[in-house]
Amino acid sequence: MSKRILVVDDSASVRQQVAQALAPEGFEVVEAGDGVAALELLAGAPDIALVLCDVNMPRMNGLDLLEKLHQAGRTAAMPVVMLTTEGQPALLQRARSAGAKGWIVKPFKAPLVLAAIRKLTGG
Repeated sequence: MSKRILVVDDSASVRQQVAQALAPEGFEVVEAGDGVAALELLAGAPDIALVLCDVNMPRMNGLDLLEKLHQAGRTAAMPVVMLTTEGQPALLQRARSAGAKGWIVKPFKAPLVLAAIRKLTGG
């Protein structure tokens, strides 16, 4: 059975790039355009193995989503990796404090993303 990865990014092209990198490696990619959509999707999808999330998005940004998941106790069983153009130390620290397991800067290299996901999901 393939592991399900939730990709949360307001850029359809980024979501597509991630899906193109992961699908051939046996991962099923589920997509959300912002944090609100991600929370709605996660409410009905307990089998998500990992969340790959942008920081800057409309409605609810990635750090707010991460903090909500952390408060709900979800990040212990479901790792969250931030995928963003941001590199500010304060944002990295906020993400770490909220339980993020990784921080990958865009533009990303597919092998790097794949390696992080395999390590965190055991896949």
